[in-house]
Amino acid sequence: MKAIGIVAEYNPFHNGHLYQIEMIKKKYPDYAIVVVMSGHFMQRGDVSIIDKWKRCEIALKNGVDLVVELPYPFATQSADIFAYGAITILEKLKCERVIFGSESNSIDDLELIARTQLENKDFDSLVHYYSKMGKNYPTALSCALEELTGKKIDTPNDLLGISYIKTILKNHYQIIPEVLERSNNYHSLDLDGTISSATAIREAIKKGISVKDQVPKNEISYLKNPRFFDDYYRLLQYRILSEEDLSIYHTVDEGIESLLKSKINDADNLEDYISLIKSKRYTYNKITRMFVHILCNFTKEQAKSFQNITYIRILGFQKAGKKYLNSIKKDLDVPLISKITREKDEMLEFEIYATGVYNLINNENLVKREFERIITIGEK
Repeated sequence: MKAIGIVAEYNPFHNGHLYQIEMIKKKYPDYAIVVVMSGHFMQRGDVSIIDKWKRCEIALKNGVDLVVELPYPFATQSADIFAYGAITILEKLKCERVIFGSESNSIDDLELIARTQLENKDFDSLVHYYSKMGKNYPTALSCALEELTGKKIDTPNDLLGISYIKTILKNHYQIIPEVLERSNNYHSLDLDGTISSATAIREAIKKGISVKDQVPKNEISYLKNPRFFDDYYRLLQYRILSEEDLSIYHTVDEGIESLLKSKINDADNLEDYISLIKSKRYTYNKITRMFVHILCNFTKEQAKSFQNITYIRILGFQKAGKKYLNSIKKDLDVPLISKITREKDEMLEFEIYATGVYNLINNENLVKREFERIITIGEK
């Protein structure tokens, strides 16, 4: 039995995700679909709109066969670290391919750019040059790549896809990258027909606008009591005010802790606070990612110690996912965790801690869920 891998946040799951799954099933009908999914905190510095077990169950009900968790130390970091964690898990799970959305729809262009970043000696100096010209890092990166390859790649799915490919090349992984064209605008805040971006859907939910046309029908009932990062602003404010040395936290660098301290009482909500901090050096996503690390007490020391995938944690599966796991589990080189016991991996302990922080809003006793059975669909 073979498997196709997907890296996802499903924040929330929408019709574009459903389309991806349907296309994979059409092209690879005999393959299990394995998803590596972020937990309660996201790569671009956000919180999960609904908890990870609801998101897992939605994915399983819409065609995914197996969902495993991307640990917090990888799920909340920059693209290259996020990609390393996710692709490494898929590689360890023996997935033949990883399929991801791409605006350019050209795996050849993405592989060219990935190799250029890894192998061209002029790449780093060009990025430094454009950064000194006042461009933020993502723009400097795009300019350097365009100069070296003649290819302009500056859209989020393509950039993340390049990170996936770099992980595969650097580590000599066997997994094959494959793209599926993505046509909708990731940055758009407007609902656009039946396929809209997760960003637009979150904004609509926040404003009380119906998203019934943008998500599968079987998901609507799960989207009650949504959470947004702004709901945690007072907790973040307390963390910043009460911590004597903010520089201990991961991604709090270059003396920004003084600015964070000086501006924390000047804003009444998260967006206003970000606007007081944001600059060419500190992009929106860089700031929100930093805030997620402060909120969850994720330190530089922990980031250094959590650099390898030391376990694979199952969140849920269907029959085909269970069958696939049974076919490969003897060949795994890290523990496969279906139920957490008191003898926990340190990184897994931190995952439970992060769930506790997430649980502080809309108290639902989610930490208890960490020790319960995995989600199974179609087992009876």
